[in-house]
Amino acid sequence: MQRWTRLGIIAGGGKLPIKLAQTCKAAGKPYFVIRLKSFADDVLSSFTGEECGIAELGKIIRLLKKEECDAIVMAGLVPRPNFSALKPDWRGAALLPKALSAARKGDGAILNVLVDTFEAEGFLVIGAEEVADDLLAPIGHLGKIQPTQNDFSDMQKAADVIGALGPFDIGQGAVVRNGFVLAIEAAEGTDQMLRRCADLPSDVKGIDPDAPQERRGILLKRPKPGQELRVDLPTIGVETVNRAAAAGLAGIAVEADAALIMDREALTKLADEHGLFVYGFQDSDFRN
Repeated sequence: MQRWTRLGIIAGGGKLPIKLAQTCKAAGKPYFVIRLKSFADDVLSSFTGEECGIAELGKIIRLLKKEECDAIVMAGLVPRPNFSALKPDWRGAALLPKALSAARKGDGAILNVLVDTFEAEGFLVIGAEEVADDLLAPIGHLGKIQPTQNDFSDMQKAADVIGALGPFDIGQGAVVRNGFVLAIEAAEGTDQMLRRCADLPSDVKGIDPDAPQERRGILLKRPKPGQELRVDLPTIGVETVNRAAAAGLAGIAVEADAALIMDREALTKLADEHGLFVYGFQDSDFRN
């Protein structure tokens, strides 16, 4: 059951905000897009909405109320800003000290401040999966390839690593091969982490010289412990598959019902072509 009358989509970069706007428009659900300047894709200008600077919080709230939005969803990529270069309006300036304090704790803390601010203004804050329920990662494997027992062992190691690092707000992803941690996602994001993995020497990756084309290792993405699940859920798309393939990995695992999959049909087809699995895991997968 839909919990809102008109949805405000606060749009950063990438395909997710576009998907949400398209879903609302196709279903005839009232919406209004706040396009964050320098981040949102130009294609969003074809949808009902207006452009705002990232620090123009007063303008954003004023527009959302003027358009009678009673709920918002924050979606898309917004790199951590250079706070000294921001040009806030009066409301953004008032929030800036709190945002700066939160920034010392990590990006998740900044998002929590924004969620609290919008809720204090009376908006219902929802997750992207509540707008487009086909985005949520299902349980089990997609496509033709299934993970092996060795893959499950690597998944458990990666899941444990992310869980252990959660209090430090470091990232949502890790790459593990044969029990060896190749990379942990930090400020650079998933794509750049996978690029680092692809560039590692063969001996570091543990590639068998007699079978150099054999795919081993996994990328796992899951929410950080204590993360606000209505914003910044782990997300994978076709580019994630391409980069995982370039890194020689056997597959990608995401937490079922706690991650988003963009372009699922195209992603599944591409994973099959590369010979990679894509798997929605549950904690029960790791119980001995």
